[in-house]
Amino acid sequence: MTQAPNYSSICLLRLSAIGDVCHGVSAVQAIQKAHPNAKITWVIGKIEAMLLADLPGVELVVFDKKQGKAALKSLKQRFKDQQFDVLLNMQVALRAGFVARCIPAKVKIGFDWARSKELHSLFINKRIAPEAQAHVLEGFKGFAKAVGVADYKPSWDMPYTEQDQAVADELLTPEYLTNKLLVISPAASKAQRNWLADRYAALADYANEQGFKVVLTGGPTELEINLANSIVEYSKTPILNLVGKTKLKELLCVLKRGSLVLAPDTGPAHMAVTVGTPVIGLYAHSNPARTGPYLYQDYVVEVYHQNLLKQTGKTAEQVPWGRRVKGDDLMSQITVDDVKAMFDHVVQKESL
Repeated sequence: MTQAPNYSSICLLRLSAIGDVCHGVSAVQAIQKAHPNAKITWVIGKIEAMLLADLPGVELVVFDKKQGKAALKSLKQRFKDQQFDVLLNMQVALRAGFVARCIPAKVKIGFDWARSKELHSLFINKRIAPEAQAHVLEGFKGFAKAVGVADYKPSWDMPYTEQDQAVADELLTPEYLTNKLLVISPAASKAQRNWLADRYAALADYANEQGFKVVLTGGPTELEINLANSIVEYSKTPILNLVGKTKLKELLCVLKRGSLVLAPDTGPAHMAVTVGTPVIGLYAHSNPARTGPYLYQDYVVEVYHQNLLKQTGKTAEQVPWGRRVKGDDLMSQITVDDVKAMFDHVVQKESL
């Protein structure tokens, strides 16, 4: 087997989204262990950089997509006097391709043919090994392998401070810190991927009956705030509503304090994985085998496969990997009883 090069500088390109950069952290930290003398630079989105600021041993270079061509010009200027040994282009979006053009590197590694789209192939000169039906994180492991990293079990050392944890703990209050804690992060980026407010509330009530305190988390968008308020209104249980009240690192620390997280296809589900908190994932539109909470895929409640079969007449193995299904009301097919049953299973399995 050919020995991997001794890299002195490695650039990683993954701009978004929160869940994906969480997957990327495990790959970066595996690369750091294999190449301890290599300087690691990560070109990353503005919001995602807020979560990963001060990632140990990694220089984050923020690309703000809202600046358009000015952001590309700035990036090109930033890197004009250097050349990386290798660029790991871990995003197939066309925007990422234009970003890759601004990053000077001897070798530019991208995805295999099957996972390439949006002209990704034009911006790379080497590919990772193909892998059928792989989770997104497994794809990122492929980039680590491409620079000589032996197979590894993903782990995370997420960057947060004692102050971040102190703020989170103050928000949670002693009452919530001294009890079993169900953290519900109810909102995905699109409303159709969210479960119903009255059903989240029913799970909050059920969890409370089992001795859990319940916390709601999320960002400051109108969608998230309105959904959280509806859950509180439906619930018979006292719920601590922290939606819109935490920065990303503080949210990470709240998730760390959780005994269990309930979430749809959204970034905080993957954030919870990085701090070792079990996740019950709710999925209808995308295949959880590809995008589910990596360490807790056995805890997913999903109606994806039945809807894929209904809409296409094919199974996930018979369609392009990552194929989504369409429909505004698919999440309503996930019943309260389905999630209660999974809740009971996880509580028993995790000895909560």
